[in-house]
Amino acid sequence: MFRTKITAAALLGASFLVSPAVAQELRFTVWTGNDAHLNMLNSIGESFKAKHPDVTVTFETIPAGDYIQKLTFQLAGGTPPDLGWMFENSMPTFVKAGVLDELTPTLAATEGYDLEDFSKPAMALWSNDGAVYGVPFSTSPFMMFFNKDMFDAAGLEDPLTLADKGEWDMAKFREVSAALAAANEGKWGFEFKDGQGYDSRIMHAIMPPIRVYGGNAFDGGECGFEKPEAVAAVTQLHEMIFKDGSIVPPGEQGDFFSGSSAMTINQISRASKMPDAGFNWGIAPLPTGPAGASPVIGQAGLVVFSKSENPELAKEFIAHMTNAENVAVMAQFFPPARKSVLDSEAFTNANALIPAAQMANVKAAITDGQVLPSHERTPQIEAAMKPRFDALWKADANVEEALKAVCAAIQSEL
Repeated sequence: MFRTKITAAALLGASFLVSPAVAQELRFTVWTGNDAHLNMLNSIGESFKAKHPDVTVTFETIPAGDYIQKLTFQLAGGTPPDLGWMFENSMPTFVKAGVLDELTPTLAATEGYDLEDFSKPAMALWSNDGAVYGVPFSTSPFMMFFNKDMFDAAGLEDPLTLADKGEWDMAKFREVSAALAAANEGKWGFEFKDGQGYDSRIMHAIMPPIRVYGGNAFDGGECGFEKPEAVAAVTQLHEMIFKDGSIVPPGEQGDFFSGSSAMTINQISRASKMPDAGFNWGIAPLPTGPAGASPVIGQAGLVVFSKSENPELAKEFIAHMTNAENVAVMAQFFPPARKSVLDSEAFTNANALIPAAQMANVKAAITDGQVLPSHERTPQIEAAMKPRFDALWKADANVEEALKAVCAAIQSEL
């Protein structure tokens, strides 16, 4: 009778054959710390386990104001995330720097993905020479959030009512903002997006009025801030701040969500904060202007960083996160670029906090809107603009001269 000698090395080799796959983690950077958003994202991460049971997706929050700087430090410092959110105005810079992986082959090979379901205008910023480097998960127009209780207390028609009557324009916006501030001592009629209109959200503050006045920031290598349309739009804002006292001024901190301002511009993702607000509210289209209606869209996309330790797995997760099913899930906070979801009742009924009729206004703004300006030299442009805009937000500033100084500062970067 023969016996086989089992060595320790053989046993060790056998254990490798039957051991489970090594667990993997995907690091995913986001700029939201909102519990409702993170719970939704984590649920999508968990659903990825159906195909990859040993993969954990970890969402890491970096505040929006620090996001690009800290992300750049991670990429340069050898501790890159695998994938993450990306601002629309930063996307051209990151593509030009060569730090993003192309997604096209993975998306094209994913069964049932249907890349053609994404509208071409929505994909424009995220593609370069036919190659897809990012997928927009949020194509979210700016809407006017309003505190209905403050309007009612002042005896004023709210923006939604005025919009339905065709009377919601920039002149009416100024009029009701002043009336609201006068009727509510110690409060303001309007505040800029997230209270950061003089700093990180400067383009969010000035582009809606500039667009409806018929102007633009820069286009085709030409600066538009010094043109009459932009000057007129920014002059109105300046007068509302320093003459009317209706917009939260520099150095003060308003908070629409706690009731200190009657109106603000924001996106529907912020509706998640409203259950704790303690007042009746609604959303309406932005006011029209001399050039008519011109909705402004903010986009955010998903990208894979070239230095990822798991690039192929990260690309698979983007395909999973942006399939039709998960885009419909995200639509409650992040309006979709997928036409099939945008055109469905699932979208208008996606957010339990926002009535379907108001979500229809969101859909119309997505359909008709333009994305915020972007440029491959955005960091340099923003750095050059900032001190000139800082000089603008003073009571005695000459708006036209200040905007000419902005153009002079950025022209070489365009």
